[in-house]
Parts: sequence; C-alpha cells; structure tokens
Amino acid sequence: MFLRTLLVIAVCVNVGGRSLKNKGAPQRLLFDEKNKDHWNIQAQWVLRSKVAAPLNKKVAKNVILFLGDGMSITTLAATRVYLGQQHGHNGEELKLSFETFPYTGLAKTYCVDHNVADSACSGTAYLTGIKANSGTVGLSAAVKRGDCEGQRNGAHSVTGLMDWAQRAGKSTGVVTTTRVTHATPAASYAHSADRRWEADTDLPKKGLHCDDIALQLVRGRVGSKIDVVLGGGRKNFFPKSQRDVEGHNGYRSDGADLVREWLVKKTSMGALPKYVYTRQQLLELDVEENNSVLGLFAPDHMPYSLEAEDDDPSLSEMTQKAIEILSANKNGFFLFVEGGRIDTAHHETKARKALDETAEMAKAVEAALRMVDIEETLIVVTSDHSHTMTYSGYSKRGTDILGFSNKMNASDNLPYTTLSYANGPGYKPHEQFRRHNLMLDDINHLNYTYPSLVPIVRETHGGEDVAVFAKGPWSHLFTGNYEQNYLPHAMAFAACIGPGLTTCK
Repeated sequence: MFLRTLLVIAVCVNVGGRSLKNKGAPQRLLFDEKNKDHWNIQAQWVLRSKVAAPLNKKVAKNVILFLGDGMSITTLAATRVYLGQQHGHNGEELKLSFETFPYTGLAKTYCVDHNVADSACSGTAYLTGIKANSGTVGLSAAVKRGDCEGQRNGAHSVTGLMDWAQRAGKSTGVVTTTRVTHATPAASYAHSADRRWEADTDLPKKGLHCDDIALQLVRGRVGSKIDVVLGGGRKNFFPKSQRDVEGHNGYRSDGADLVREWLVKKTSMGALPKYVYTRQQLLELDVEENNSVLGLFAPDHMPYSLEAEDDDPSLSEMTQKAIEILSANKNGFFLFVEGGRIDTAHHETKARKALDETAEMAKAVEAALRMVDIEETLIVVTSDHSHTMTYSGYSKRGTDILGFSNKMNASDNLPYTTLSYANGPGYKPHEQFRRHNLMLDDINHLNYTYPSLVPIVRETHGGEDVAVFAKGPWSHLFTGNYEQNYLPHAMAFAACIGPGLTTCK
C-alpha cells in the first residue's frame, strides 16, 4: 500500500506483466534493467508525457507550499533508496511522490549577510519574497540580528503569502512538526530581529521591549487571522506558573495564557475556534462545528515519526485535517506545511531519522494530492537549505543505504558508511593515529550519529541550491535557476494575490 501511494516507479513499463517476444529469443520482462528495451521504453514514456502535457494557465484557487526543512538533494536521493528498500526494491529507480511533478527548478538559498542560510532568512525569502539577514524573521536586511529597535520600526517589516492570501479573502493555515513559533513557520506571520525570541522569556532583559513570536501569532495582524495552526511548542503559550495537560510547565514570564487569549480573540472575530492537543481530538474535530483550530501537540518540537506514540498526529494527518477545514472557503486557501524534523535530525547527524522524516514529508504530499483538485490547486514542494550529508562509495545496487559501502575499505583498510557528514557530533577522534573502526559501532541504532569529518556540537547547513517541485496552475513558472525569494512572487502570480504582477492583472 505504501509503495503504491508514496513511490512511483520511474519506468511505467512491464505493461501488465507482458514480456518481450522475439522469435527464437528467450522471453524477457520489459521491467528488467538488463534489457535495453526497459530503458528505451522508460525514456520514451517520460518524453511522451512531457510533450503531451498542456500548460495550465488557470487561476490557482488554492496554493499549498510544502517545505522540507534541510531537505537537500542528497537527502532526497538517499530517501528514495531508504523507502524503496523497505518494500523489497533497490530504491534508486523509484521516485518520491513529489518527484513525479512535471516541473522542477533550483533555488539559491544564501542570506544577504551569510553565504549559507539559516531557516529564518530563508523562510523570509520564500514566504515574503524579500531576502534577509541570518537569524531574522519577517524583516528586510536593513535589520541586523538582535536589533529590537529595527524590529519595532515598522518600515522594515515585510509580509508575504499568508498576508496576501488573507487580504484576498482566502483561508490560511500553518502545519509543522516543529514548534509553531520556530523560525520557519514564524516567517509566515511574525517580524522578529532574532529567531530565538519565541517567548517573552527569550527576550533580552535590558533595553527596548519587542513582541515575541508566540505573542505575534495570537495578537499580530497576520498571525491572529490564521485559521489553522498545527504543530508543537505548547510551552511558549503558557506561563511558568501553569502546567499544561501533560504536566509540563509553561515558559512565559508575563503570565499570559495565550491559548485562552487565542480562543477569545477568534470568537470575537466571528470564528468557531477549537483548541486541541491530542491526535484523537484532531481526528475527531468536526469541521462544520469548528472552522478554526489551534493544535499544540507537544511542549517542544513534535517527536520524530520513528519515536511517535499513538496520540501523536503524523504530518499527513495534520495536513489532511488542515485541508479539510480550509477547503470550506469558496475563495480558496493558502496552506504552508513544514516537515521540520528533517533538519533537526541532520543537525544531530542521525541520518536514519532524517531519511524517515523525508519519507513522512512525501506521505503528506501524497495525502494532499488525494484531497485537492490539481486543476485549481498549485502545489510547490521545496527546501529552505541543504545539509552537509554526502552519499558516496560505489556500492553495489541493493546495499543498505544506512550501512557500509561494500565496494572496498578506505586506504587505511577500515570500512566507511555510504552516508556521512562534513561536520557534526558524529566525529570520532583517531586512535593511535588510526581512524575509528566503525565496525565497533551499532550503526543500526535509531540514534546512531553518522561519521563526521570535523567535530562540531551541531552539524551545519550546506550552501548549495535546493530543488523545487511544482504541479498545478502555472507550475511551469518554477523551472530554471532563480533566487529563493522568487518563489512567493510566482505563487502569488498564479493565485492572483499580492501587490505584484498576477495572471489577473
């Protein structure tokens, strides 16, 4: 079932199991990589599908932006193999759900002040259309990180897709597996000179006072109008003196109960709001009785999929419920969905978790495709930045992607893994001038930290371009190579929202 829905074989051959019939020659299945006809038919099928595909120039009633945080091209390639091998395939020949989209491009991810992006400046770029400084959210590059005065000066604030969609009368939503106040989702609604200012407790003790990100989600002009917010980060909405439903203390110092405030504000705006904190509550939510929902399912980030319990909703389940709620608006909707824990796993050099979270992202895209009319819904899938994981070694097909290269040992006669990192916590010091013997490690452990060249507490991002996949109205606008801040301009064009050029004007 998963193989059918999550992975698409890139060959579309076998043609009902038919074999190649030549007189006097042994019969061979077309789905056979040693058969030259396999490759000819595969390439011809792709060519014909591209030639026959008409350009969709309709107005995009709905827009869904999927963001795999840290989902590098290397991560995509490794995840294909990871997911394929779980279903008895080699894996390289398969595609993730969104890799079948007809149009792809490459986005350049650097910040204005750094050559390698963080999630704050990149989020500002692909959500507002403005490139920013590292560590800043929803502000132009006129504001440096930590500049509270610059944040308070509204002249430097920038808004984008979320604001434009709301002004056009569309419903809006944010779904993430991280804290809903984390840098990536925050860029859709907040203005912060420091991505770390998620709650008031994080703000500097001296100097000017700036609104924290959680506060802006509840009281901000854009944040308060978001109809669906699903993810983690519950602690940033409750005071330290209060415990949440799981017994965890809140983190706020100002005594504000922002969940209660959110419910009151939404009701005053004429909405029918609901606060949920378990998977069951989310799945049982009646969209006819509640047209706005705040779901905070963990005090911090949501758990990794491989460690999730029965009451933790998956990214797919949150995405489906969001679409179900937002689809009630006859004017359409804009939904931002982040698979955020790909990034945190890479920072820990836990490749197994990173690949699994990418697979979860592919499932969420597949779930969305089943629910929307792709003729009137533009779906864009991309990443904010890459990571330093590499995929190497000349291994034979079928070799465990999370295991050792089986071609040969290194020149020191010690084995090495197919996946490794340029830097990070997986560094192991040499022993008697020899590289650490990885055969002594339990590389099958869920939390195994993969080898790193340079010792660093947290692995860093990478600076190369990231892939962009698009399907639906005006998806052909997303081909080629472009700056990351181009993305929201193209999405706004297709949906007839925002102040710039659109297909309607």
